[in-house]
Amino acid sequence: MSESDNTFKRAPKRKPLKGKSVAVSPEMRQAYADLIKERESKQETYGRHLPQEEPRRR
Repeated sequence: MSESDNTFKRAPKRKPLKGKSVAVSPEMRQAYADLIKERESKQETYGRHLPQEEPRRR
């Protein structure tokens, strides 16, 4: 039973990993921004045509 104090030791904390950064051309950056805007407009249009939430019926 002398080894029981080693059983529940805390693990050492890990250092957080650094995020990767990617260099892209201004054209690619603009194309990505346009893609995001297009996606947002499609989502907005889609949401506009969904039925509104009705109160729950009992």
